[in-house]
This record gives sequence, C-alpha cells and structure tokens, in this order.
Amino acid sequence: MPPRKTATIKRKTVASSKSKKTATSTKKRAVKQSASRKKTATAKNVVAKTQRKKTATKTARNVTAIKKTGSKQRVRSAQPAISKKRTKDVKNIKTKALVSLSKSDVVEPTEKHMWDLIEKGRRRGFLTQQEVFQTFQHFEHYLDVFEGFLDVLDYNSVPIVDTPPGTNLLGRRRDEEKKQLAEFRGQQPDQEKGVFDLASISQDSIQMYLREIGKIPLLNAEQEVSLAKRKERGDKAAERQMIEANLRLVVSIAKKFVGKQLSLLDLIQEGNIGLFRAVKKFDYRRGYKFSTYATWWIRQAITRALADQSRTIRIPVHMVETINRFKQRQRRLLQDLGRDPTPEELAAEMGEDLDKVKHIIKISQDTVSLETSVGDDDDDDSSLADFIQDVKNVSPSHAAGVELLKDYIEEAISDLSPREQKILEMRFGLKDGVTHTLEEVGKEFDVTRERIRQIEAKALEKIAGFGIIEKLRDY
Repeated sequence: MPPRKTATIKRKTVASSKSKKTATSTKKRAVKQSASRKKTATAKNVVAKTQRKKTATKTARNVTAIKKTGSKQRVRSAQPAISKKRTKDVKNIKTKALVSLSKSDVVEPTEKHMWDLIEKGRRRGFLTQQEVFQTFQHFEHYLDVFEGFLDVLDYNSVPIVDTPPGTNLLGRRRDEEKKQLAEFRGQQPDQEKGVFDLASISQDSIQMYLREIGKIPLLNAEQEVSLAKRKERGDKAAERQMIEANLRLVVSIAKKFVGKQLSLLDLIQEGNIGLFRAVKKFDYRRGYKFSTYATWWIRQAITRALADQSRTIRIPVHMVETINRFKQRQRRLLQDLGRDPTPEELAAEMGEDLDKVKHIIKISQDTVSLETSVGDDDDDDSSLADFIQDVKNVSPSHAAGVELLKDYIEEAISDLSPREQKILEMRFGLKDGVTHTLEEVGKEFDVTRERIRQIEAKALEKIAGFGIIEKLRDY
C-alpha cells in the first residue's frame, strides 16, 4: 500500500477516535445535567408538598377549632402570596363553607369544572361566592387545589363578589335605582322649609345620567365612517347612535365651564344641542375624527348659552368675548403690578381707546337684585333696597314741604280780588302747573300785556305786606 494512502487512513482513524471521545464526553455531561435537574425539581416538589401540607394542617386546625367552639370568626388564609383582596374573599368563603363531613363523602371538583368556572369569570369580569360554593362545596378537605384555583383567578384579575344566595347581581343596581325612584316619588316636602332638597336631587340626576351614558360603547374610526355614510342616506338610527356614543364628550367639555352662572345639567343640555348640529353637518370625506369636529360645535353652543342666559341683562356675544379678554388682561396686570390696574394701563395693554375700556368696565359689572338679604342674621328681613336711595322719586320730607308751600300760597292770595288771584294763578301755574305769558293772560282778560304786568306787580306788593310773608321767606 502506498505510504500516502496509509497516512490518510491513519488520520481518519485518529479523527474518528477523537469524535467518539467527544460524543461520549458530551453524553456524560448531558446525563449529569439531566440528573441534576431532576434532583432540583424533585427537591422543589418536596418543598412545595411540605409547604402545602403545612398550610393544610394549619387551616384544618383552624377549621376544627371553629367547628368545636361554634365561633363565627373567619379563617385566616395561610398563603401569603394571595393579595389582600383575594385573602378577604378566601376568609368569607371559608367561613361560610364549614360543613361537617368525612373525607369519604368529599367529591373533589374536576379540572374541567374549574376551568369552566374560570372562563365564566373572565367573560363576566367577576364570580359570585354562590357560584364558587357550588363547585367547591367542601374545599377544606382539598385546600391545595382550592388555593391553586384562587391563584388562577387572581392572575386573571377575576374578583369574587360577596352576594347573598338568590341575589341577581346584574339586576341589583336596577332594583336599587327603582327603589330610590319610588322613595323620591313618595317623598314629602320638608315641613319646616316647605321645599325639597333640590341640591341632592340635582346630584342624583347627574349621577344617573353619567351612569347611563357610561354604558354606551365608544366608536372607532371605521364605525364613525360607516355610521356617517348611513346618516347621509337618511338612516335615523345611525344618526342616533353617533349622538349617543359621543355624549361623554359633551360632559367632558361642559365640566370646563362649571361655575359660570349655569348649572352642570344646563351646560350638558346646551352642549348636546351643539352635538346634534355637529352630527348633521359632519363630513367624513375630510378625513378628521368626529370628536375633533364636534368639539367646536359643542363649545360654541355652550358659550352662546352662557352669553344669552347667564346674565340678567343680555350682552351680545362679541361683547362677551371682549369682556373675557379684558378680564384676562386685568388679572395679568394685577399679578404684575400688585394692585388694581388703572383704565389707562388697561387701554395700553389691550390696545384700545380709553373711552372704549371705560365702556367695557361699565357693562361688565354684575347685576345685583334689590331683594338680596343683608346681614348674616336669619331673623333680619332687611334687603338691599332698604339701604339704597331712589333718586327718581321724591323723598317724603320734600313732598311734605311742597304741600305746606301750596297751603301758604293759597292763604296768601286769598285776600286778593278774584281778578288778581286768577292772574297770579295763570302767570305762575298755581293750579295746573302750566305758566302763561303776559300776552296769553291779556287775551284771557281782553287787555294789553302792559296792563296785566301792572296788575301782577300791584298784587305782589299787597302780598308783601301780609303777615304770612314771614312763612314764605323760609322757602
């Protein structure tokens, strides 16, 4: 055999022996690792079984103690990994499920039954204690299985609700609402005040409204486009669905305007009117979301309602916007200067004329009712009208003085001749309050103006010599 082939065979033989050795060593290492893993798993299982036995032993001792003493105290959970909320559920269930049975009478629930119950809880979002009792009737005899079931519920965020047997949880809220409504219908007015507590009624109305609209699901972009297309074809049901799905948007916007002379319910109602208009005018072809478009209509409806209804004396909408801008600048200057700004400073800040700023200040004042009570004393019936002078009406003292003056004048001219009396009455309007000229009086007596002037001067001279003239000097 040639030496070249012999060398090749030797190299192959050496390589084959090396690969066999490597494979053997690899198998040995894999066997060792597998054995170590098995030992570790066995040790963990032993520890877990030991812990479960300890837990079951402690719980069984507590259950036995409760059975013997007849106490109503709850059994404390022995597994610290359970959350506080689930621990409370475990305590309630353990307390209600204490039944004196022997192990031979206990039937452990199958895995299928447990997973069906878990799936039911995941769909509904909760489980009732009655449903858990039906599946785990004697759980104190297989606590490790029951604790594992509770772990799965806790992992899936499925709470156990404490409800009495026979209670319909889904209909309980509706029953409570009917009961509250019946109580309200039968409510009698307050005997002392003679009225209902309107504040509580308003709060209840808001809560009921928010609860109702919270049940309506929101729409995604595809649903909005689909409903908008149906609306254009005249589908009233689609239009109604778009309105109902966005009622929560109205509430979120209306909350920003609370405290501006209108209640929250009134603001929501006005915002809903804007939502109706937004639904009618919405064009899905422009590509924006309906909520973005509807926000402007809702806000416009609320601001228009505030301008029209919030003030006793209505102010045009454009002036309301000007007043709001004026108040913003006023607050800013108050913070910067540390004092109330002058009209000149406000005019410079707003870039307006001084006369216009003064006009804005005048019309931005709030109106106050004259019937507003004054003072903190409930027994005091005084109102603001009792302390404000009415400059248009004559004061009682002035009216009394005028009446006395009339009496003195009548007494003074009573000693004159009838002709002189009539001339003075016409000249000074003593009877009807209308004065007449010399020419008018002359025509009445068919004499010249000069003659009437002479008669008037002679009559006044006579009055000056009467004793009553001293009383007339005071006026």
